[in-house]
Amino acid sequence: MVTRSLVSVVDDDESVRESLPDLLGEFGFATMAFSSGEEFLASEYVGQTRCLIVDISMPGMTGPELQREMGSRRLAIPIIFITAYEDENMFSRLLERGAVDCLLKPFSDAELLKALDAAFGV
Repeated sequence: MVTRSLVSVVDDDESVRESLPDLLGEFGFATMAFSSGEEFLASEYVGQTRCLIVDISMPGMTGPELQREMGSRRLAIPIIFITAYEDENMFSRLLERGAVDCLLKPFSDAELLKALDAAFGV
């Protein structure tokens, strides 16, 4: 049996939580979707997640706050940020803090695959 790497998606937008896991499944990944950073951190999937795709702007815990919380918990999971709002200063800060990439919605399959390859060191 082949074990597929788990990619978890954290986004408050239900359409993203439905469509992105389908696309990731086509790429060969196992997926879980969460509506908030708090929901992800409280889940049993934190330790199994090999890459995290996180929306920057969410109610409650934002994507950058989730990144900081993961750092304080010493959770070294590669993060790909996604957002509908371009903010180069924010992108630079997130990348400086260790994010793999910041993708602007709508992003292409090729852009996502490139970021996933970087997250998995391919």
